[in-house]
Amino acid sequence: MTDYSLENAARERGALYVCGTDEAGRGPLAGAVFAAAVILPPGLEYLGLDDSKKLSEKRRSDLSDEIKRLAVAWAVESVSAAEIDRINILNAAMLAMRKAVAGLDPAPDHVLVDGNRYPGTGLREEPVVKGDARSVSIAAASILAKVARDEYMKELDAAYPQYCFAKHKGYPTALHYEKLREFGPCPEHRLTFLKKMH
Repeated sequence: MTDYSLENAARERGALYVCGTDEAGRGPLAGAVFAAAVILPPGLEYLGLDDSKKLSEKRRSDLSDEIKRLAVAWAVESVSAAEIDRINILNAAMLAMRKAVAGLDPAPDHVLVDGNRYPGTGLREEPVVKGDARSVSIAAASILAKVARDEYMKELDAAYPQYCFAKHKGYPTALHYEKLREFGPCPEHRLTFLKKMH
């Protein structure tokens, strides 16, 4: 279960505002990649805050509202499918994280990053492997990013109903491949992800 130990350790080393950042949507064939950054108040007891992928859609949505209400600061940013094709998904995910962290007010002085890479925010960064299961701030960011991306994919579903984006959220499912074969890609598809398609 997630807890505050990483945040507390950073504060003991002199950090005032510790944020967690995470992204959602690295794997899909369509849509933007999203990232969120969250600064939580010290000592806030979050019941049931966990890796967003382990939570039901309804629970994520409820927690997203709660996080936004209680956070010291939060920000959600995205990088488009066209930009993903231009700079690749890893760079796009790092860019989305940098944008989210830059959107925080107050600015953090320590950044807990889900994964094993440094996004390059210019601040003190601490990569945390499986961070969304170990840090309450990263778990909160994971939930905000996932909820924001799911909402965005529902909007895309309204714009391009033939692809059933609300069902598969752009991920490479059998249904999505079937629709791609039937209709070809739309402007929201990541063309670099479709090269392996037969």
